[in-house]
Amino acid sequence: MSFEEIRTDDAPAPVGPYSQALAWERLVFCSGQVALDPETGEMVGEGSVEKEIDQVLKNLLAVLEAAGCGWADVLKTTIFLADMGDFAAVNEIYTAVFRGTGGHPAPARACVQAAALPKGARVEIDAIAVRPA
Repeated sequence: MSFEEIRTDDAPAPVGPYSQALAWERLVFCSGQVALDPETGEMVGEGSVEKEIDQVLKNLLAVLEAAGCGWADVLKTTIFLADMGDFAAVNEIYTAVFRGTGGHPAPARACVQAAALPKGARVEIDAIAVRPA
């Protein structure tokens, strides 16, 4: 059994002992992304969950693309929120991304409130995708 580590400079480098993503055969398992600027390693958003979710999605897409995937290839996501009160704002932006996947169904998803997220983030998203054949 062989795993492939997925790495890109277009998403933040891991801040701990984990990979941005691992691929096994056609499956791609993306680690959670928060709103870190890939160049500076600093959080973006200045308290705006809308700005954070935009950066989170940019980071996640960069990892997916490094694995040869895009939004249409995502099977499952998990959204972690520091405050469930941000659900509507996050869901609106998330929905807009997954509506633009060319008629593919939206991925399966879980959304939970977490007591705390890395770097004081308000939102984190991880994903599982499948590489196109």
